[in-house]
Amino acid sequence: MDEVFAGPHTIPGRILCAYFDRGGEGVAYHEAAERNHGSGELNPLDGSYLNGFRADEPVGTSFTKGEGIDDHGYNVCAPPMGMLYVGWTSPGNWIRFTVEVASTASYTASLLYTAPRGGAIAIAVDDDRAAEEIEVPSTYDPADEIDWRQAHHWSLLSGIRLGPLAAGVHTLTLHTVAEGGMNYGWIDVSRLFEVNRA
Repeated sequence: MDEVFAGPHTIPGRILCAYFDRGGEGVAYHEAAERNHGSGELNPLDGSYLNGFRADEPVGTSFTKGEGIDDHGYNVCAPPMGMLYVGWTSPGNWIRFTVEVASTASYTASLLYTAPRGGAIAIAVDDDRAAEEIEVPSTYDPADEIDWRQAHHWSLLSGIRLGPLAAGVHTLTLHTVAEGGMNYGWIDVSRLFEVNRA
């Protein structure tokens, strides 16, 4: 992880979901699984960075792949290949990021995700809900006859309101609230510019 990223994440900016904090269970994440179902299980430990990414932690991590797995015509928002993501999510799970907010303001966020059964998430800043429970639309597409690929239909959930957030260092926590089975690629956060109407 440290080869690519040294925190905190910056706001405004892109938070890569697989680069959640270090610190273990109850500090950086809450995870019911006993092992990482991506790194070291789905992706064999062959010495490569992507296959072995955070294999020593139980949060499921994997990466987008070609050959029709993540690069296909059913994506609403096509991810880059080789993008690390968090998957195998279950209700009650959460991952936490240390963030540095550049200036006090309201912000809006977009989540790159897959959700074959739909679901719900919540976002907290310093353990206070910054956004109400958010419904996550299903990415299921009946036109795709390959069942396992339903978990690889990427889309973008936009318009998540955050704030106002105070300038400085905070924690941002992404909670899986309902359904699970979702994959999280990144959270893009930008300053919200509101139009004053006289």
